[in-house]
Amino acid sequence: MSAHALTRPRRARKGNLAGSLLTVFFSLLSVAYVFPVALIFINSLKSKAAISAAPFALPDAGSFVGITNFLNGIASGSYPFYRSVLYSFFITLASTLLILLCTGMCAWYINRVNSRICRLFYLLCAVSMVVPFQTVMYTLPQVANRLHLDNPYGITVIYLGFGAGLAVFLFSGFVRSMPAEIEEAALIDGCTPPQTYFRVVLPILRPTVISVSILELMWIWNDYLLPYMVLDRTQYMTIPIQIQYLNAGYGQTDIGAMMAMIVFSIIPIVVFYLVGQKGIVSGIIAGAVKG
Repeated sequence: MSAHALTRPRRARKGNLAGSLLTVFFSLLSVAYVFPVALIFINSLKSKAAISAAPFALPDAGSFVGITNFLNGIASGSYPFYRSVLYSFFITLASTLLILLCTGMCAWYINRVNSRICRLFYLLCAVSMVVPFQTVMYTLPQVANRLHLDNPYGITVIYLGFGAGLAVFLFSGFVRSMPAEIEEAALIDGCTPPQTYFRVVLPILRPTVISVSILELMWIWNDYLLPYMVLDRTQYMTIPIQIQYLNAGYGQTDIGAMMAMIVFSIIPIVVFYLVGQKGIVSGIIAGAVKG
């Protein structure tokens, strides 16, 4: 028997051992990520005293309060919670749709025209992803106020500015892999450029559309700092701001209600992610690697 045949089982054993170690490592890493979310959910079902006494304990007959914390969280505060829900849904959906509409067409135009100005614009979009938010956060509220963007409609334009860099980058990577002959055939058949984009290009971009929409939805829905800085909080509050306002001084915070509202804010985005999880990985790989 040759030496090569003898070393083959050893390599297989080493490969299996490495795979098992990686499985254990990533399993522990997954538990570390899931544990804080599970802890919030557990404490949302317990009384305030039980949370303070034993935050890591499971609810029992003495500490379990059911949906009382959820009802208290919705009822607490001077600002109606249902309005925060409506503003969060509107800002998240409108901003995401605006980002998808503008950046998809922008990426298509950049790659098909491919002029010096287009290449410069793409470079600026790529550079914008590494610019820290802290460099513009001090002047942003004043600029938003002067341009009348300090409302649920205007903040969608601000989100477009901050979200365009990543979206253009992902869309551009996918557009480069698309054969231009498909679009040329559509133009020969009489389609205008907008018709070519919406009827031919956009359906092909579906994997990247799904991945970009999930990333933008998760970011905008959970964002606290930008709405807090830009919006007039006497008139408009999103769910993260409403949760922050449940904080009170001198130990008066209803931690159970706060945990319940955090769970409420997590549920919609988790549901959307589970629905679209099949497309996010393929979309990111297609946008970042192809071409």
